[in-house]
Amino acid sequence: MLRKILVAYDGSKSAARAFDFALELARQFSADLIVLSVARPPDPPTMVETSAMLDSATEHFERQFVAFRAAAEAAAVVMESRVVVGHPAEQIVHMAAEEKADLIVMGHRGKSVMERWLLGSVSKRVLSYAPCSVTVVR
Repeated sequence: MLRKILVAYDGSKSAARAFDFALELARQFSADLIVLSVARPPDPPTMVETSAMLDSATEHFERQFVAFRAAAEAAAVVMESRVVVGHPAEQIVHMAAEEKADLIVMGHRGKSVMERWLLGSVSKRVLSYAPCSVTVVR
């Protein structure tokens, strides 16, 4: 039984498909939906830069979340959104544990081929460490 679904959203087309998939699951199971976006911190992070980055990322993603909220409302799904700063895989796993999510839904590809090559696949890391089931949407 699904009660709470966490969907990772990075602005990519793959993440948008993951949102659509998660929304349909949430509708079918009357589950709550949490949309999580993660902004990478500056390296090395400082409090001022991290705070400014969080403000900027929140503003950027909130514009995109408007359409998500409308879709969730139309589907009668309770949705909340969060923007955090950190490494995406770590933050997704942490949020899933903190929120006691029953399922994580994410896209199979992020925004940058170079980032995947340098940092490894976020989806692979989440699959390895998630406290719940993970669905990767293609």
